[in-house]
Amino acid sequence: MTTSAAPAAPGRIEFKTTDPARAIDYLSNAYRATLRVSGYRDGYLFRHSRADGGSFALDEVRMPVDLTVRQEPLESLVIVQIDAGRLERECGNVSERFVSGDVFVDAEPSLPATLRLLEVETQTVVLDLSVLTQVAAASPTRLAGPIRLTSFQPRSALAALQWQRTVTFLRDLLANTEAVAQPLIRGNAARLLAATVLATFPNTAVTDPTTQDRQDATSSTVRRAIAFIEQRPEADIGVADIAAAANVSIRAVQFAFRRQLDTTPMAYLRAVRLDHAHRDLLATDPDQGDTVTGIASRWGFYSSSRFATQYRRAYGMSPRDTLSCEGLEIH
Repeated sequence: MTTSAAPAAPGRIEFKTTDPARAIDYLSNAYRATLRVSGYRDGYLFRHSRADGGSFALDEVRMPVDLTVRQEPLESLVIVQIDAGRLERECGNVSERFVSGDVFVDAEPSLPATLRLLEVETQTVVLDLSVLTQVAAASPTRLAGPIRLTSFQPRSALAALQWQRTVTFLRDLLANTEAVAQPLIRGNAARLLAATVLATFPNTAVTDPTTQDRQDATSSTVRRAIAFIEQRPEADIGVADIAAAANVSIRAVQFAFRRQLDTTPMAYLRAVRLDHAHRDLLATDPDQGDTVTGIASRWGFYSSSRFATQYRRAYGMSPRDTLSCEGLEIH
């Protein structure tokens, strides 16, 4: 029997074994759930790799054998894409079958499920349920039910494709150890993933502004939100934090920014951070080792090309030219 588990890179774990008991223990710990597995036999190589983003993780799993898994309720939202093989699931008196190319939610987080895995290879996304409230939550002053997915399959083939593209983007992000070391980038990535979940799967969180939200969409709401943003642009905050600081719902603060400023709270936050990045570029001596990419990452901008485009639009020159404005060559 062979077993190994080692970090392949910072934030990444590779595990493989031919020992069924070790594989089951590893999966139970990885998904923080009690698993009962039958059908696993010695001699088959189980592989699992994880790229850890903190409040989310991107896994790749290979099980070259047929087995049945009985899982207790999970603590996280788990979304699966099958690359090869088949999977059959029973959860809440509903039975479904999935084949290569399918994207689906593993199970209702509050319910147990039984899975039959038929020589599957999957890409699996694990998301802390609390992150959903960072992109779709009510004000603390109002009662609100939990966010609930009303279907465990995507709204459409296009929605499934967008999900796959987002996961691919985040895999590339987690592979960039310099960028993912920045708290703002990790937080932005988690919220992007949560927003994509809500855009991909039907749910109870996506609603139009209520009458109360429209009444709350005032200039005073915008002023409170802006004050909160400008006091802590370096903090890992999202739209739910901004709404809570303004004492309104997410929909209200979004509607207020759209009505008053023709923008969104998060776009305003990005503009404030862009300004701080601009100040850092002006104040930095490139001979000290700071780079455009490093400064952009520090302020939550992962894509260098997108950062450069936004910067040029705002300041009429490239960030590289700003950093080298004293005539110093940038490497």
